[in-house]
Amino acid sequence: MPERRKFEFEGSTGAKLAALLELPDQLPVATALFAHCFTCGKDIAAASRISRALVKRGYAVMRFDFTGLGSSDGDFANTNFSSNVGDLVRAADHLRSEDMAPSILIGHSLGGTAVLNAAQSIPECKGVVTIGSPADAQHVSQQFACDIETIEKEGETTVKLAGREFLIRKQFLDDLKTTSTDHLAKLKAALLIMHSPTDATVSIKHAERIYKAAHHPKSFVSLDNADHLLSRAADSEYVAQVISAWAMRIASSTDVAVRPKVAPGEVLVSERDQKFMLDVFSDTHQWMADEPTRVGGKNAGPDPYEHLLAAVGTCTSMTVRMYAARKQWPLENAQVTLRHSREHNSDCEGCEDTPAKLDVIERDIHLEGELSDEQRARLMEIADKCPVHRTLTGTLDIRTQQV
Repeated sequence: MPERRKFEFEGSTGAKLAALLELPDQLPVATALFAHCFTCGKDIAAASRISRALVKRGYAVMRFDFTGLGSSDGDFANTNFSSNVGDLVRAADHLRSEDMAPSILIGHSLGGTAVLNAAQSIPECKGVVTIGSPADAQHVSQQFACDIETIEKEGETTVKLAGREFLIRKQFLDDLKTTSTDHLAKLKAALLIMHSPTDATVSIKHAERIYKAAHHPKSFVSLDNADHLLSRAADSEYVAQVISAWAMRIASSTDVAVRPKVAPGEVLVSERDQKFMLDVFSDTHQWMADEPTRVGGKNAGPDPYEHLLAAVGTCTSMTVRMYAARKQWPLENAQVTLRHSREHNSDCEGCEDTPAKLDVIERDIHLEGELSDEQRARLMEIADKCPVHRTLTGTLDIRTQQV
């Protein structure tokens, strides 16, 4: 089940920015940082759909609200394009602090223009994706062109964008005038440009300008019949599909865990962040282990005792299922819930001097189906005969050696 983490980080102006990190239920192929369109937010339909679709394909995706927008703090009137770029760099810094520095930057509309500018300040960036993006930020001023004279004369004015009112100040316009496409020739990352030929907000000529200004490797994909906001779910799904396939080719080896050789019957545990996050490998499977955030971990996977409970629970369910199948009993489903705790053990030698505690695993088994009382009783007996149960309750010797 994919994981969603909501959190805040400090933006370029010092404001707290609201963010969402979505993680796949496996080791991420790569981490992507998504920048939303001008005056939109991280939860706009296109951003949400593309992010979810990428997570399903194994990517970790972070998106956030720029300063003064959505759930983020700060005053939009005091922001500009440069502060948006700064917010992206701060977002990458936060991911880096979590050992998940983004190797893929994705931007929708002006967000794409911003990631093109931010890429040079994010050394881990291996690929940049623009979706319906202007070649330079000055294009934004066309959305309030009729108010520019007032802004220049009075220093600020309120404009209506996408049905909402925003205070635009002269510093915003001045900042836009400093942007260009000159930096694109210095882009040290692969570039994927996605644009609709029928985009009525940002002409496809901007995609042409970006493509000509950038050096290879670069690619262009036409989003036929899509509107600027990718309002159709099918268009967002297609964008995610293309990004996923493209990014898979340019993701660095550090983004994909090198799978070690593990002999059948063995399990290899390897540190991932030199803290608590671990990669766990069997001969054919791979998963993660971690500790909760309250004890210094990142909660990227189950903790050791959750693995222990999972071992008992899965073994219990499998054993009950095999027995019911062999007997051809009408067991529809076997659900096992487990809890671990420690209790004071008063019946032990020396307890008066050193109080002992007994590890306890509580196991609740719910059997569904038209089973007789006798069948249910027998299946509960069989549950205690699962191999992991017998290992833990028998004589267990763990032999450790340095290799």
